[in-house]
Amino acid sequence: MITFRCKAFYELTTPQLYGIMALRQEVFVVEQNCAYLDADGKDTQGWHVVGYDDDGRLMGYARLLPKGVSYDNFVSMGRIVTSPVIRQTGAGKALMKAALDMMDELFPGENIKISAQSHLRGFYETYGFVVSGDEYLEDDIPHFPMVRG
Repeated sequence: MITFRCKAFYELTTPQLYGIMALRQEVFVVEQNCAYLDADGKDTQGWHVVGYDDDGRLMGYARLLPKGVSYDNFVSMGRIVTSPVIRQTGAGKALMKAALDMMDELFPGENIKISAQSHLRGFYETYGFVVSGDEYLEDDIPHFPMVRG
């Protein structure tokens, strides 16, 4: 079972932040073989949805950002990731539900914009996101801009 919590950056403990950075790098840098600057200066301005298993291991994560951080006219979510050890278990769906519930609480009535990896387009469409522009490369990985109203 995964328990989700949401914390502002300054509420994170050093071990929690280390775990977040380690999971993001494990998946986005190592697994996807993509060298990019993960510590992009946005973490301090956002909220962090963390999902821990019963043993206290970080299994899922999403970063929630207010309007003006990633997009001038939209709140956003990103760095949405689950640990490779729990893929295909429904954990990604649970993470999305927790993240979207928190977005609704933090930013009621706001449209959410994401930069979605193209192969996950269908996954995000099941949560009400629609493609809002042309496909593009971000860090050499195909992405679509998507918005949920």
